[in-house]
Amino acid sequence: MNEAAPIDVPEVPIHVSEQVLADLRQRLALTRWPLDAGNEDWYYGVERSYLQELAEYWRTGYDWRAAERAINAYRHHRVDLGGVPVHFLRKPGVGPDPKPLILTHGWPWTFWHWSKVIDPLADPGAHGGDPADAFDVIVPSFPGFGFSTPLLAPDMNYWKVADLWHVLMTEVLGHARYAAAGCDVGALATGQLGHKYPDELYGIHIGSARKLSMFTGDRAWDLSGGRPIPDDMPAAARAQLVDRERRFAVHLAAHMLDSSTLAVGLSDSPAGMLAWILERWRAWSECGGDVESVFTRDDLLTHATIYWVTNSIGTSIRTYANNNRYPWQPSHDRSPVIEAPTGITFVGYENPPGVPTERRVRHFVDDYGAQWYNLVNVTAHDHGGHFIPWEVPDEWVDDLRRTFRGRR
Repeated sequence: MNEAAPIDVPEVPIHVSEQVLADLRQRLALTRWPLDAGNEDWYYGVERSYLQELAEYWRTGYDWRAAERAINAYRHHRVDLGGVPVHFLRKPGVGPDPKPLILTHGWPWTFWHWSKVIDPLADPGAHGGDPADAFDVIVPSFPGFGFSTPLLAPDMNYWKVADLWHVLMTEVLGHARYAAAGCDVGALATGQLGHKYPDELYGIHIGSARKLSMFTGDRAWDLSGGRPIPDDMPAAARAQLVDRERRFAVHLAAHMLDSSTLAVGLSDSPAGMLAWILERWRAWSECGGDVESVFTRDDLLTHATIYWVTNSIGTSIRTYANNNRYPWQPSHDRSPVIEAPTGITFVGYENPPGVPTERRVRHFVDDYGAQWYNLVNVTAHDHGGHFIPWEVPDEWVDDLRRTFRGRR
């Protein structure tokens, strides 16, 4: 299959003006802090003293310019896809026949959450791997997130993003076939690519195996579907279920039911925005309550700064409401729904209640996995939380390589 002629896309290094950074520091200095008595255990959400200390470091110690230099070690580009601004990072592959691979992040991720796996995927020979596994790595910012802004399209959601990605990969970059991978909402966009465009994909690899119909229905914001916890559920499984509901309930409900209202406060106060996403980074990662065991302070603030300087928190959370308001519709009625060869990485912190890692793959296949995906490689790891390529990058890279080996 011949490659199409790519469109010339100039490099656009990332640069944030000093005026924007000065405004951030001033807003942090003027933060009015809430009373937070009795919240040392984070029971009520983000604990004030930790957040205040982190915000003060953001104001006086954090060096965005150092982060900017690290980010600009890669090639960055911006394109307009039908009125949607899209930023993407590129890392050319080093090997005999690198294949194009697009990586899609979720929320509250940024494109930089892929930073630990970009180099091993692009240049495996320099990282103890086989150069035959090399990829040309393309890492876009999800529309409405980070530098893929300002997003004026009011209806952007994951399946519309998949269409944009297909245009980016085939028309802009000129690839007749490509590989795709993603986590969180990025896994849904990747799954949609595998559903709608299977013949133009080598395959997909995902880290959050959800049905593409996940956000449909009147109570899509309620993971339980309104069902009470069964009285006979074992105590350990019950505790796991309650913990999972606490982790995700307010996130889904607020984003899907009141995204614009929430965005007013988060777009005005950097401390408020930091609190909202920090709580998710802490609760969703396998950090044992110590978020800095997974993200250093500089890491946390690099991701937070990307959200803040682009004023993208509001459009990022709107995505959830649009996934429900403009629900997914299948492009065909064939089985499996996602026909592209599919690999999946599961991590222990996200195991379903009562399901240990050794039974995770079997549970998935018996539950609904086999009927939705053309499964070719499914692996479960004991460790790792929601931010898989950041938390267990070596495992993610190994799993992804296996998925595409022999499918090039």
